[in-house]
Amino acid sequence: MNGILAQAFPPGREPRHFPRPWPGFAVADARRWTVLGLALLVACAAPTRRSPDAVALDAQARREAALADQSEWRLSGRIAVSDGKDGGSGRIEWRQRGEDFVIDLRAPVSRQAWRLSGSAAGARLDGLEGGPREDADAQALLQREVGWSLPLHDLVAWARGARGKGAAQVEFDPEGRPARIEQHGWVVEYRAWGGGDPVLPRKVFAASGERRVRLIVERWDVGATEP
Repeated sequence: MNGILAQAFPPGREPRHFPRPWPGFAVADARRWTVLGLALLVACAAPTRRSPDAVALDAQARREAALADQSEWRLSGRIAVSDGKDGGSGRIEWRQRGEDFVIDLRAPVSRQAWRLSGSAAGARLDGLEGGPREDADAQALLQREVGWSLPLHDLVAWARGARGKGAAQVEFDPEGRPARIEQHGWVVEYRAWGGGDPVLPRKVFAASGERRVRLIVERWDVGATEP
């Protein structure tokens, strides 16, 4: 985690990708975002992990089934992203209703923002200079237009402490909650948990090579949302 935001925001230079979705984003904003990102990415000890056994895996399967029944949810918090060369951080609000979703990201000072929305039919990114862009794949759209390599397809599950589709390895903490999920080339670590039934994560750190995603959830809402 060391140096992520230092690489993302060299002194006196704006982050590479934000000027496109946020044309009003200033160098002062970038410096303030650096402070936010450093606070967000400060190193903390990983939780004690234990290898999975039949009891833990069965409990995780039941937990994931309960989460699947809660198909409408919302999280609010902070996010930081880096690919080892560029990156950024800011406020995030993610609303999910089945396969439909809306993800809002906002700069804390300039109030510039973009919105990624999608469904099974495709995705749309608003807030870009020149107007919105669309694509059949939300993950590809975000990568192409903003430069963020986010594993959106799996992050829907990982953000709630569940495995995405496909093979995955899980390790657990002493309370039986996921401490680490390895899937599709990513390592996801859970550094803090909140409340809820099932309990939901507060700190989700994901890495794949030089790519990093840090999600700090300040609030979870489960139930009817308005994507």
